[in-house]
Amino acid sequence: MTIPFSPPFINESVKKEVLESLESGWITTGPKVKSLENHISDLTGAPSVLCVNSWTSGALLILKWLGLGPNDEVIIPAYTYSATALAVIHAGAKPVLVDVNDDFNISVEAIENAITKNTKVIMPVDIAGWPCNYDEINRLTRKHQSLYRPSNDIQAKLGRIMVISDAAHSIGATYKGTEVGVLTDITIFSLHAVKNVTTAEGGAICLNLPEPFDNAELYGLLRCYSLNGQTKDAFTKSKAGAWKYDIIYPGLKINMPDVLAAIGLGQIEDYTKEILPKRVQIFEAYNSFFKNKEWAILPPYQDNGSVSSCHLYALRIKGASESQRDSIIEEISKTGVAVNVHFQPLPLLSLFKDMKYAIEDYPMAYEQFKNEISLPIYPQLTDQQLQYVMDNVSLAVEKVMG
Repeated sequence: MTIPFSPPFINESVKKEVLESLESGWITTGPKVKSLENHISDLTGAPSVLCVNSWTSGALLILKWLGLGPNDEVIIPAYTYSATALAVIHAGAKPVLVDVNDDFNISVEAIENAITKNTKVIMPVDIAGWPCNYDEINRLTRKHQSLYRPSNDIQAKLGRIMVISDAAHSIGATYKGTEVGVLTDITIFSLHAVKNVTTAEGGAICLNLPEPFDNAELYGLLRCYSLNGQTKDAFTKSKAGAWKYDIIYPGLKINMPDVLAAIGLGQIEDYTKEILPKRVQIFEAYNSFFKNKEWAILPPYQDNGSVSSCHLYALRIKGASESQRDSIIEEISKTGVAVNVHFQPLPLLSLFKDMKYAIEDYPMAYEQFKNEISLPIYPQLTDQQLQYVMDNVSLAVEKVMG
């Protein structure tokens, strides 16, 4: 049996939306993008949502709008995908890496120890779809408000460290009963091919800034910035007599096209009633099976009103070394089951080693990584396939660990 790790969920609704976009004669940014933005706003409660061509682009856009410079610092976890740090680097600021807790997510204590007068942003990451401790993270921005040193009018208007949630994994998750999307100043979802909701490539920026910011007004500005700083999008310009436009900002070209938004529309309409419940069902099946294994460390799913989006099933093997974990993956692969590892901590990667980040400074990040295996979790998995995965993962662990 061959079981892929994370194929896209393409049903009749997706095909219908995409075909409708193709037949409309308009495939770049237009009405379907706006419709997807509205759906995400309805799902999360976010005042305004801007769709772009990737999570990375969305983060870069926000950081550039915030006006970060070379002396500005952005606190991020060492345990994350490289895009979290790369967006900071491309914005011209310094990523400050800190360690994580045993639930994969960033340590509040480590954040507090890293805050300086140069800290402009804290960017926590909801690993595997499990929300971070947002109450405590937001509290830190108020506690250390007197240390804050704004370097432009936007930063002064906020008056404190900004919190940007890297929610690439967590669309549909809740934190203490509140939807991810309105827990911080800015939340950015990924709509990449392997995510719970996909547009093949894409991202969604949820704007939730406090007064005196106007989120609807900021949406219009950032939309302009995402289109090369052009005051009219191509859809508007295509109307008779509406050709004239202006360039008001050295913007980026990171807009989402309608033909991709159509994929997301076809999925998000079924997300809460079909896609997410199926992910939850698979997650719970894994929990029921692996909780009886002495060697299994189960990933967080539900606690104190917080519920994961079940984007990944991040199983850990108690007592396994990195080499043993790799051997287990090799054994699993022989059965035709594709698994993965999320993530290699940034200090293990050449770029960040060259920047003088050392894995020894992030012991918990390495501890989480060295024995983690991500298992397939998506709506198309049948009961038979799920049982096949669980049986073969168990056999592989027991063969390698003895």
